[in-house]
Amino acid sequence: MALRHLTPLSPFTTLSPRLPSFPIHSSTTSRSHNRFSFSVMASASPKVLVPIANGTEPMEAVITIDVLRRAGADVTVASVEKQVTVDACHGIKIVADVMISDCVDTVFDLVSLPGGMPGATNLRDSNTLRNIVQKQASEGRLYAAICAAPAVVLGSWGLLKCLKATCYPSFMEQLSSTATTVESRVQLDGQVITSRGPGTAIEYSVTLVEQLFGKDKADEVSGPLLMRSKHDAQFIATELNKVQWTCSSEPKILVPIADGSEEMEAVMIIDVLRRAKAKVVVASVGDKLEIVASRKVKLVADMLLDEAAKLSYDLIVLPGGLGGAQAFAKSETIVNLLKKQSESDRYYGAICASPALVLEPHGLLKGKKATAFPAMCDKLSDQSEAENRVVVDGKLITSRGPGTSVEFSLAIVEKFLGHEKALEIAKAMLVV
Repeated sequence: MALRHLTPLSPFTTLSPRLPSFPIHSSTTSRSHNRFSFSVMASASPKVLVPIANGTEPMEAVITIDVLRRAGADVTVASVEKQVTVDACHGIKIVADVMISDCVDTVFDLVSLPGGMPGATNLRDSNTLRNIVQKQASEGRLYAAICAAPAVVLGSWGLLKCLKATCYPSFMEQLSSTATTVESRVQLDGQVITSRGPGTAIEYSVTLVEQLFGKDKADEVSGPLLMRSKHDAQFIATELNKVQWTCSSEPKILVPIADGSEEMEAVMIIDVLRRAKAKVVVASVGDKLEIVASRKVKLVADMLLDEAAKLSYDLIVLPGGLGGAQAFAKSETIVNLLKKQSESDRYYGAICASPALVLEPHGLLKGKKATAFPAMCDKLSDQSEAENRVVVDGKLITSRGPGTSVEFSLAIVEKFLGHEKALEIAKAMLVV
């Protein structure tokens, strides 16, 4: 449907939601792997280990955990540090379920290593993790790594010999000394899956689901994620009533989180905005800093909402997740902050369930065009732009779900800091 009064935000293009059609490159031909795949898929709830460390790339860790738990995998998040709380990249704190030492006697169907630096180095230096993964390889079970981890961890442990693998571009030379390098976004060779970086993490995670559960489950999980169907430099946010967004040199942004918030959305928003050097305050709506997100990932906020409410922000942006959105809608402090933001002619936004469950019932979409998670769009009073992945209407920005979170975040970067900055970050993340 043609849109009137629509001005593109940038040379970035909008894609309609659809099931993904990304290529997964495979070098698997052996019957032994086929037998292995059958035995994994026969398991009612495959066991997966995701180790994390100080310096881990939070998007890669959280997306993997979230997507695998959506599929029904029994995911254990284990810290290789001396405490369960790790300081991931971009100031994001993740609380593990257990210590890596608690995992030595468990048989896992899959071990998946996130990247990030120095996170990958810290994973490599864990003798306990090394023993677990080497046993995983010797017994013919799945193991996987993304970003820096294929080169820094698996390669240094000798677990990619005679295999095709990929990794983050700046580590390809290091990887080439231990594997046959390919530039695939996701590469499968035998029992090993590798991938490139934050912008490939959803594809990577869906590939892990397919290896554990089969293609039907992968398709079932990927649909609600609203993944992009191609990866080029054309993102388009639909923009109406275009205005110039202004701020100080470093935008001040509030990202509230609550029990039940969608962890992928929260982490991607925080991660991308901090890459752009925005001053992001993550505030807990509950009575403690630690929250348990929708897929049971535990995140630690910077401060409680009552403290955060004393400050002023260029932008307030709400992640989704049904439980989190409901908590925001019930929070008088959040609602008052948003109303004050609107009345003060400042910027605000929301993604997934939050436009429908928070902004709409409190009159914050009155006279505005917006989008939301597809199942929530019937709650919007004006649904005329609801099928767009990102919608900017004046000083309001909304988006659809986990698979649109990076586009949503990059649109915010572009509005405050310009197209070149957004494109620079998109390229560094391998989004394009």
